[in-house]
Amino acid sequence: MASLRIKKPSTRKGKKALEEREPKTIENLKKTLIMEGRKCSNDIRQALKDLNLLKKPNSRMMRRNNDVTPFEDATPLEHLAKTNDCHLFLFGSSSKKRPNNLIMGRTYDEQVLDMVEFGIDHYTALEKFKTEKISQFTKPVIIFNGYKWKLTEELRRIKSLLLDMFRIDQIDSIRLQGIEHVLSFTLTDDLTILVRSYRIQLKKSGQRTPRIELLEMGPSLDLSVRRTKIASDNLYKVAMKQPGILTVAKRKNVSRDELGNVHGRVHVGKQDINVLQTRKMKGLRKTAEEKRQEKLNKQKRNAASADASMDGDSNAEGNDDMDDNDGEE
Repeated sequence: MASLRIKKPSTRKGKKALEEREPKTIENLKKTLIMEGRKCSNDIRQALKDLNLLKKPNSRMMRRNNDVTPFEDATPLEHLAKTNDCHLFLFGSSSKKRPNNLIMGRTYDEQVLDMVEFGIDHYTALEKFKTEKISQFTKPVIIFNGYKWKLTEELRRIKSLLLDMFRIDQIDSIRLQGIEHVLSFTLTDDLTILVRSYRIQLKKSGQRTPRIELLEMGPSLDLSVRRTKIASDNLYKVAMKQPGILTVAKRKNVSRDELGNVHGRVHVGKQDINVLQTRKMKGLRKTAEEKRQEKLNKQKRNAASADASMDGDSNAEGNDDMDDNDGEE
């Protein structure tokens, strides 16, 4: 029974760390766990280093080799992801049967959700491109080329995994000078995924909109799909479910901000300021002259209304007399 006891944090730092791992309405940015297997080739090591540079500061790279086989037993990998608070992982290894092996995956509820094994057919390191690099935490423009991405459910899941792996944050708008990086994923006819990384250069065009040129800056990878482990439709649906506070039905004149606060707009009719009841103060009281003038105006309005009613009655009597005369004739 002692092993089932939940030990509460005794320090403020430990309590804060546990609060960071609790579920939130708006989740934190996903971190990526990057690790090497028992044996790795030079290409795999360099590829993991380059991908770590693209993912910084939302990545955690392990410094020692790990005797892990994710497709046979993913328990050690799930434990490391939970310990380092990472929901995405990159695992590199190399063997005689599967050389230059790269595994991408993501977890849900501390268990592996999706996992895809790629083989690196061709790789060009980042350092071999003698071009200017981008700064850290630059949000990339992710492009998927090819019509085959939507043909099968497996390819759709791979596209979702790549988007989840390399997307830093979801934004609504960005200024033109903030677009510096492009990641391109091209699916060929033989189902090879070409990964290319470009730097955006803004050139003068003589107009308000600049001319855009793409300069390849690396790394460059040609990936072939080897093995996949895709979650079931029910589990995937549960993992993709959004909190109810973020999916509320849109109501007229009611909005909700990023913190969940409700803002409403109320429309009222035209108001007469003269008849509003204000605070009773001596300075706001009507003078004797204003009271006399208001009384005279009221008497004039009553007299005018009385005259109008008398004119109406006399006109009605005249019409009745004319009708009687016509009847006698």
